[in-house]
Amino acid sequence: MAKLFESPRYIAVEGPIRVGKSTLTQILAERMNAQRISEPEDNPFLKAFYEGEPGAAFQAQLAFLIRRFESLRALDLAARSQKIVITDFIFEKDKLFACLNLNDAELETYNRYFNFFREQLPTPDLVIYLQATPEVLKKRLRKKNSPAESGVSDDYIEEVSKAYEHFFFHYTQSDLLIVNTSEIDFVDRNQDLQELLKKVSEPIRGTQYFLPLGSDDAASA
Repeated sequence: MAKLFESPRYIAVEGPIRVGKSTLTQILAERMNAQRISEPEDNPFLKAFYEGEPGAAFQAQLAFLIRRFESLRALDLAARSQKIVITDFIFEKDKLFACLNLNDAELETYNRYFNFFREQLPTPDLVIYLQATPEVLKKRLRKKNSPAESGVSDDYIEEVSKAYEHFFFHYTQSDLLIVNTSEIDFVDRNQDLQELLKKVSEPIRGTQYFLPLGSDDAASA
């Protein structure tokens, strides 16, 4: 009898700053005994970018592009390995930020490198997009109080949130699970976590939504 559902071997978790990407990837990696690939953080130009220094946006974006490419190029997804890989970013997110932060001349140069790198990388089997309102993200950012993120403005958070919403509204490259984290807490509420893990373990085709407790578990788009 043919196998009706093959579990995804390459899962990517995405979403704006402080939405819970790293936490969820860590939980999923532990539960699924998977290799975890985290977003590169060692960017020497990031602080200067947040502080608005001229030219820092282009420098920071190219540094991220190269580090993200190197991380994903090293993935071992050969059929013989049977390894499950979970990342807390997709490569396309890099271009999302580039479009927000670079001028036309910088973006033209950036796109040449992005397109060259993208052709060499695999596409996730499943993307989990974590969303939250800008107000919730601002609250979490203040609670985290990370020195590296102290220069992140409220306006920038709102711009990033809108860019993510637009990007994933049109996203079709992978199966997609959209999770609104504004009203659930899979870190501190175990019931929320268990419901989300149950949803991830089920077949997901096309775009589906995980709704907060108290309403239907999911709805297909």
